[in-house]
Amino acid sequence: MPKMKTHKGTAKRFRRTGTGKIMRAKAFKSHILTKKSPKRIRGFRKETELDAAHTKFVSVRLGKN
Repeated sequence: MPKMKTHKGTAKRFRRTGTGKIMRAKAFKSHILTKKSPKRIRGFRKETELDAAHTKFVSVRLGKN
């Protein structure tokens, strides 16, 4: 059986930490920033852990690392 290929679109959006968690970027940072407070915009910089509902699906698409 051939190897599973990494889904490149998924690989660009998510990363796996050393402990195995999957991290994602936050949404709502790209445009219409004038009405959003600086405190809120700063919060968008940080990555956050992917929720449990999507972790298995994304993990398969990232490949087994």
